[in-house]
Amino acid sequence: MATDQEIASRERLSYEIEVTPAFYDIDVMEIVYHGHYVRYLELARSALLAHFDYDYPRMRDSGYGWPVVDMRLKYVRPALFGQKLRIKASITEWENRLRIDYLISDAATGEKVNTAHTTQVAVDMRTREMCFVCPPVLWERLGVQP
Repeated sequence: MATDQEIASRERLSYEIEVTPAFYDIDVMEIVYHGHYVRYLELARSALLAHFDYDYPRMRDSGYGWPVVDMRLKYVRPALFGQKLRIKASITEWENRLRIDYLISDAATGEKVNTAHTTQVAVDMRTREMCFVCPPVLWERLGVQP
Protein backbone atom coordinates (compact mmCIF):
# COMPACT_ATOMS: atom_id res chain seq x y z
CA MET A 1 0.00 0.00 0.00
CA ALA A 2 1.44 3.38 -1.02
CA THR A 3 1.95 6.02 1.65
CA ASP A 4 0.45 9.49 1.35
CA GLN A 5 3.96 10.83 0.71
CA GLU A 6 4.54 8.34 -2.13
CA ILE A 7 1.20 9.23 -3.70
CA ALA A 8 1.93 12.96 -3.44
CA SER A 9 5.36 12.41 -5.00
CA ARG A 10 3.85 10.47 -7.92
CA GLU A 11 1.25 13.18 -8.49
CA ARG A 12 3.96 15.85 -8.45
CA LEU A 13 5.77 13.95 -11.22
CA SER A 14 2.62 13.83 -13.38
CA TYR A 15 1.01 16.19 -15.85
CA GLU A 16 -2.25 16.05 -17.80
CA ILE A 17 -3.30 17.41 -21.16
CA GLU A 18 -6.42 17.09 -23.28
CA VAL A 19 -6.60 16.33 -26.98
CA THR A 20 -9.55 16.00 -29.32
CA PRO A 21 -9.07 13.64 -32.27
CA ALA A 22 -9.54 15.50 -35.52
CA PHE A 23 -11.01 14.18 -38.76
CA TYR A 24 -7.54 13.34 -40.12
CA ASP A 25 -6.92 11.06 -37.08
CA ILE A 26 -9.79 8.73 -38.05
CA ASP A 27 -9.38 5.55 -40.10
CA VAL A 28 -11.77 3.71 -42.40
CA MET A 29 -13.29 1.95 -39.36
CA GLU A 30 -14.36 5.42 -38.08
CA ILE A 31 -12.12 5.26 -35.00
CA VAL A 32 -8.78 6.85 -34.19
CA TYR A 33 -6.06 5.12 -36.21
CA HIS A 34 -3.78 3.24 -33.80
CA GLY A 35 -0.62 5.01 -34.99
CA HIS A 36 -1.92 8.42 -33.90
CA TYR A 37 -1.74 7.43 -30.24
CA VAL A 38 2.05 7.75 -30.53
CA ARG A 39 1.59 11.44 -31.40
CA TYR A 40 -0.75 11.91 -28.43
CA LEU A 41 1.90 10.38 -26.14
CA GLU A 42 4.51 12.75 -27.56
CA LEU A 43 2.26 15.74 -26.86
CA ALA A 44 1.81 14.62 -23.26
CA ARG A 45 5.51 13.82 -22.80
CA SER A 46 6.51 17.23 -24.18
CA ALA A 47 4.07 19.02 -21.87
CA LEU A 48 5.27 17.00 -18.86
CA LEU A 49 8.93 17.77 -19.50
CA ALA A 50 8.20 21.45 -20.21
CA HIS A 51 6.40 21.56 -16.84
CA PHE A 52 9.80 20.75 -15.27
CA ASP A 53 11.60 23.25 -17.51
CA TYR A 54 13.41 20.40 -19.23
CA ASP A 55 11.86 20.38 -22.68
CA TYR A 56 13.77 19.23 -25.74
CA PRO A 57 15.70 22.50 -26.30
CA ARG A 58 16.72 22.50 -22.60
CA MET A 59 17.83 18.88 -22.90
CA ARG A 60 19.97 19.73 -25.91
CA ASP A 61 21.40 22.79 -24.13
CA SER A 62 22.29 20.59 -21.13
CA GLY A 63 24.34 18.37 -23.45
CA TYR A 64 22.04 15.36 -23.51
CA GLY A 65 19.65 13.82 -25.98
CA TRP A 66 16.92 11.51 -24.71
CA PRO A 67 15.83 9.13 -27.47
CA VAL A 68 12.90 6.82 -26.90
CA VAL A 69 14.30 3.28 -26.86
CA ASP A 70 11.13 1.40 -25.95
CA MET A 71 7.41 2.11 -26.28
CA ARG A 72 4.50 -0.09 -25.27
CA LEU A 73 0.81 0.60 -25.84
CA LYS A 74 -2.28 -1.30 -24.74
CA TYR A 75 -5.51 -0.46 -26.49
CA VAL A 76 -8.50 -0.88 -24.21
CA ARG A 77 -11.28 0.74 -26.25
CA PRO A 78 -11.40 2.86 -29.39
CA ALA A 79 -11.33 6.64 -29.38
CA LEU A 80 -13.68 8.46 -31.72
CA PHE A 81 -13.70 11.61 -33.82
CA GLY A 82 -14.32 14.64 -31.62
CA GLN A 83 -14.06 12.68 -28.34
CA LYS A 84 -12.15 14.70 -25.76
CA LEU A 85 -9.31 12.62 -24.36
CA ARG A 86 -7.34 13.26 -21.19
CA ILE A 87 -3.74 12.07 -21.24
CA LYS A 88 -1.91 11.75 -17.94
CA ALA A 89 1.86 11.33 -18.21
CA SER A 90 3.75 10.27 -15.07
CA ILE A 91 7.48 9.89 -14.54
CA THR A 92 7.98 6.57 -12.77
CA GLU A 93 11.74 5.96 -13.16
CA TRP A 94 14.65 8.42 -13.32
CA GLU A 95 17.81 6.76 -12.05
CA ASN A 96 19.22 4.76 -14.98
CA ARG A 97 16.58 5.68 -17.54
CA LEU A 98 13.56 7.91 -17.87
CA ARG A 99 10.32 5.95 -17.87
CA ILE A 100 7.01 7.70 -18.40
CA ASP A 101 3.69 5.92 -17.89
CA TYR A 102 0.58 7.17 -19.67
CA LEU A 103 -3.14 6.82 -19.12
CA ILE A 104 -5.45 7.96 -21.90
CA SER A 105 -9.06 8.26 -20.80
CA ASP A 106 -12.32 9.79 -21.93
CA ALA A 107 -12.29 13.33 -20.50
CA ALA A 108 -16.03 13.27 -19.78
CA THR A 109 -16.48 9.80 -18.29
CA GLY A 110 -12.99 8.86 -17.12
CA GLU A 111 -13.23 5.53 -18.96
CA LYS A 112 -9.81 4.09 -19.85
CA VAL A 113 -9.00 4.15 -23.55
CA ASN A 114 -5.29 3.29 -23.64
CA THR A 115 -2.32 2.72 -21.35
CA ALA A 116 1.27 3.05 -22.44
CA HIS A 117 4.80 3.64 -21.33
CA THR A 118 7.96 4.95 -22.94
CA THR A 119 11.56 4.48 -21.93
CA GLN A 120 14.21 7.04 -22.79
CA VAL A 121 17.94 6.97 -22.12
CA ALA A 122 20.40 9.83 -21.85
CA VAL A 123 22.91 10.19 -24.66
CA ASP A 124 25.89 12.53 -24.36
CA MET A 125 25.44 14.82 -27.37
CA ARG A 126 29.19 15.45 -27.66
CA THR A 127 30.31 11.80 -27.77
CA ARG A 128 27.01 10.19 -28.86
CA GLU A 129 27.54 7.64 -26.10
CA MET A 130 24.67 6.30 -24.03
CA CYS A 131 24.84 7.13 -20.33
CA PHE A 132 24.22 4.23 -17.97
CA VAL A 133 23.07 6.56 -15.19
CA CYS A 134 20.82 9.54 -15.78
CA PRO A 135 22.74 12.82 -15.58
CA PRO A 136 22.26 14.97 -12.45
CA VAL A 137 20.57 17.70 -14.50
CA LEU A 138 17.48 15.47 -14.80
CA TRP A 139 17.32 14.92 -11.05
CA GLU A 140 17.75 18.66 -10.44
CA ARG A 141 14.91 19.54 -12.83
CA LEU A 142 12.60 16.94 -11.33
CA GLY A 143 13.57 17.77 -7.75
CA VAL A 144 14.29 14.12 -6.95
CA GLN A 145 17.18 12.15 -5.55
CA PRO A 146 18.85 9.29 -7.46
